[in-house]
Amino acid sequence: MSESATGEQDAGRGTGMEVAVVTGLSGAGRSTAAKCLEDLGWFVVDNLPPELIATMVELGAQARGAITKVAVVMDVRSRAFTDDLASVIKDLDARGYKPRVLFLEATDAVLVRRFEQVRRGHPMQGDGRLHDGITAERKLLTPLREEADMVLDTSALSVHQLRAKIEDAFGTEASTQTRVTVLSFGYKYGLPMDADLVMDVRFLPNPFWIPELRDHTGLDGDVRNYVLTQEGAEEFLERYHELLRLVGAGYRREGKRYLTLAVGCTGGKHRSVALSEELARRLSNEDGMAVKVVHRDLGRE
Repeated sequence: MSESATGEQDAGRGTGMEVAVVTGLSGAGRSTAAKCLEDLGWFVVDNLPPELIATMVELGAQARGAITKVAVVMDVRSRAFTDDLASVIKDLDARGYKPRVLFLEATDAVLVRRFEQVRRGHPMQGDGRLHDGITAERKLLTPLREEADMVLDTSALSVHQLRAKIEDAFGTEASTQTRVTVLSFGYKYGLPMDADLVMDVRFLPNPFWIPELRDHTGLDGDVRNYVLTQEGAEEFLERYHELLRLVGAGYRREGKRYLTLAVGCTGGKHRSVALSEELARRLSNEDGMAVKVVHRDLGRE
């Protein structure tokens, strides 16, 4: 190997860049795979011409950490598909990027049913039957399938099952967590439009009516202690915490990675702030959750 080639290889390994190529049969789930990879933090490019893949990866490697994972989704819409893509994969490998190739496939019967459900023709069908296009594509992609690092048959997989398999293969513990935002707000300013769940904590006494607490917020110790020691506060937190464990686990099974929990009181200053902070503290100890707190209306009064 020449000195220049060796230098390129070392440079590629030094970037820490991960590269994945997603390909396979039309109708086998490439779009689902692309969306899943995006949710896992990958920079996804769909149907990039093979001759531009190496350039795309090099640009990502030069982004100084802004892009660390690049996934390219390829299909037969790119002419000279197999030969060009195979050479690009070899080139990336020589540069030290070591791309992982994911190949998605399904049985002919399943692919026919999927195309009929969306009422679309196959990209290689031409003037022939749908089955003719599937057969031609399967033959064309055989060399790539044999070289793939991972082959997934999606015939019997639901969308959620396919996502789970891709997460296992390409995700990290952090990227597969449910990102929970605990959002305090005041009802008098309106409900948050992006809330998945809403907790109304106006059943607790309002510190606003305590003169020495009125000008303080739920971030202050005296207000926090007042709110959390009220009758029903601890039971409410315990039961809601348990409910959120179940909801969070269900969201992960369904592939939902974001949950906004809105906690409301009258002005969004005392009760909702104190309870949001405490609930977030408890949720942060749960496996599979990354929690942050936002106080939407704090400071508006």
